[in-house]
Amino acid sequence: MNSTKANLALHYVAALCAALVLYVVSCAPGVLWQDSGLIQYRICNNDIEGFLGLALSHPLFYILAIGAKYMPVGAFAYKVNLVSAVAAAVTVANVLLFVRLWLGRTFPAVIAAVTLALSHTFWRHACIAETYTLWTALSTAELIMLLRYIRTDRVRYLYWLGLLNGLSIAVHMLAVIPLVCYAVLLILLRNERQIRARDLAIVSVLWIAGALPYEYLIVRNMIQTGDVAGTLSSAAFGRSWQGAVLNTSLSVRMAQENLLYILYNFPTPNILLVLAGCLGLLKDWTRRGIRKVLLGLLVLFFVFAFRYTVPDRYAFFIPFYCVVSILMGAGTYWLRKRISHKAVAFLVLFFSVLPVGIYTTAPTLAARMHLNIGTRGNIPYRNDYKYFLQPWKTGYHGAERFANQALDGAAENAVIYADVTTVAPLLLARRRPDVAIVSGTVNSKEAPQLNEHTIARLLRNRPIYVVSPRRQYCPEFVLKNYDLAQDGILWRVVERREDSSRQTGEQAAQ
Repeated sequence: MNSTKANLALHYVAALCAALVLYVVSCAPGVLWQDSGLIQYRICNNDIEGFLGLALSHPLFYILAIGAKYMPVGAFAYKVNLVSAVAAAVTVANVLLFVRLWLGRTFPAVIAAVTLALSHTFWRHACIAETYTLWTALSTAELIMLLRYIRTDRVRYLYWLGLLNGLSIAVHMLAVIPLVCYAVLLILLRNERQIRARDLAIVSVLWIAGALPYEYLIVRNMIQTGDVAGTLSSAAFGRSWQGAVLNTSLSVRMAQENLLYILYNFPTPNILLVLAGCLGLLKDWTRRGIRKVLLGLLVLFFVFAFRYTVPDRYAFFIPFYCVVSILMGAGTYWLRKRISHKAVAFLVLFFSVLPVGIYTTAPTLAARMHLNIGTRGNIPYRNDYKYFLQPWKTGYHGAERFANQALDGAAENAVIYADVTTVAPLLLARRRPDVAIVSGTVNSKEAPQLNEHTIARLLRNRPIYVVSPRRQYCPEFVLKNYDLAQDGILWRVVERREDSSRQTGEQAAQ
């Protein structure tokens, strides 16, 4: 028994260290674009609640990341990004441990861990400041606790399950999906008198304790606003995502894109092992075990992400990819039981690392074919093919270079309108205190209001720039009433020529 525990610990530490090396080397060293940049901005300002609604607050992640930024070694942005890297490494080690405990074999566990570690979206989010990998670290730990309870009937593992899921809720509302599965399981166990009412109460209390950071924000908002219904809506859906969360429609284009996301995460013949894994789950279906929970999570995670309508829905497939990787390990186990030849094991291992080669060549091939990958494609210092198709971000400083050049080139006392992709790098650069940054999301301190009613007066006193002349990234009232003149990597807002001529004529007549 002690020897088995020692081997498990050794395998866990080995997987953790290997994944940690991979993600530390792959991790972005600096400031990032879009959501990741806004995460960095919030951490820089010790903002645990955020500005997009409670569902997007993710308080536990920010508490840990704010703590990480005070480490005495390393640049601020890199330390924040490393929180995702460390959490991702823990997830990979958890997957290996779970499959090893479940199936009792090391090789299928290694395949499951490597598959997840090298899947595109998971790897990419391990290299940037994002909340998903911390959630997966807790979620995979939940599965380990559940498996240990099923194998031993020791109720303390259910206590741990409750605490971990509460912590997961405090990271991301995705934890509601497995919570449904666990709640059903606990109700069944209670009805069968396999656990006591006291045990159920302890699990509930521990869940509440784990979710306390999120509960605190909810209660505080209720007290501050007096709007109970509005606060609960914000906690469930954020400021404006209720329609996306509850969406029940699906277009052909969305379905095609979603299938491409999945295939790009597993661009290997090993994906067929998932079918073997699913068939294995269905064997001996009447037996009590982890199988029904895994299949339930697989279906629920898939359905949620597949019909979700937010632009970055590819990230919401990460929980599904975790379960798929586990099932790929299960498929490997059942394949090896039928075909034990070493050549088969070698091929499965080779195919598990094949995605690295795919991700290396994909940007070049996509550029040659002029593929539309759904990105804007006009950000300075960002090759979208490499930035989005390659998961690793080693040595990438594009966002910082953009921000520094934009601020250095702006006129004195300027106002820069930035879209959600570019606002965070500009805010984090802090090179020009005289330059105000405004956006539809967050503004610099003491920034003036910029809208259709204030722009004329503001333009008489201060130069105004926009980051992009494209309609979806530039205010409509600017495009409708003003011209844009390129000035370095920014676009300066200027009076329309006919307006200027008419004003000159009127002044001359007077």
